[in-house]
Amino acid sequence: MPKLHKMIALSILCTVSASIPAAGQNPITANTETHEYSSAMAMPRYGSEEVDGVKIFYREAGDPSKPTIVLLHGFPSSSHQYRNLIRMLGNEYHLVAPDYPGFGSSDFPSPENYTYSFDNIAQTMNAFLEQRGISEYSLFLQDYGAPVGFRIAAQNPDRVQSLIVQNGNTYEEGLNREAWAPIMTLWEQGRGNQELEDAIASNVFSLDGLKWQYTHGVREPAAILPDNWLLDHQSLSRPGQREVQIGLFYDYRNNVAKYPEWQAYLREHQPPVLIVWAKNDAFFPVPGAEGFRRDVQDVDYNILDTGHFALEEDAEMIAGKISEFLSTRGIQ
Repeated sequence: MPKLHKMIALSILCTVSASIPAAGQNPITANTETHEYSSAMAMPRYGSEEVDGVKIFYREAGDPSKPTIVLLHGFPSSSHQYRNLIRMLGNEYHLVAPDYPGFGSSDFPSPENYTYSFDNIAQTMNAFLEQRGISEYSLFLQDYGAPVGFRIAAQNPDRVQSLIVQNGNTYEEGLNREAWAPIMTLWEQGRGNQELEDAIASNVFSLDGLKWQYTHGVREPAAILPDNWLLDHQSLSRPGQREVQIGLFYDYRNNVAKYPEWQAYLREHQPPVLIVWAKNDAFFPVPGAEGFRRDVQDVDYNILDTGHFALEEDAEMIAGKISEFLSTRGIQ
């Protein structure tokens, strides 16, 4: 383990050890004067919130009186992708990671009962935060988390304390056009080309295709947890998922159309931005990270030698960066 990773791991271990209650103490009682809390509160908790009739599953850790980090997941994953980060930062921050409708353990209503668009998913996630009483937060944006999170941020700029961006794109140069070519063809032709849609589905939704998304570009493929693609494959194999996910691929064109709007949000409101960008991501290359440096004055810029799901290899380093980034900006 590199020296930096050892230091971060030791710090986390010491923090957790110091917060374990003595015999006879209530393990979930917080000290309301000092806001100290036990390791039991830092451990992940699981719940659901009904939003407009849709059950939204979420993972949560930490003391709600501390600064909140909202973790918005990518495709084809769920809040599961944040499982390690939640454990690492639960002693310092309040972390909340919801699953979008149709993803993970949230409800999967039929398209007749729920509109699967990025506009509507963002509206659902914003309502989730409202109902949970989360009114000030940092947003962790990865993959699909970017179009969901930027809609929330642009609508609620005064609530956003910072952005943590891990291959969450908002610049056209951040799209690898070769990797996106089949989906861009879908944008041009519209829905209904069965041969094209079948080709996309067989490539993206297959077990091998899902495994590739997690292992492409990583330093040590054998160290990546197979549960990732097995869980995603199980979720995507449910009846109706193909139509919903192809529909979201088609709707992604509307995200690209909103890039100028989200760039204007960055220039106007200047949220502090932590970039932890995987340089080997086949979908969102490094120029997407560089765009933030044009529009935002306060950028902590880090390029990582890993793949699309950077937390699978570099969670400890990213956790350390988040802690340093937020504390040096008074978010603590």
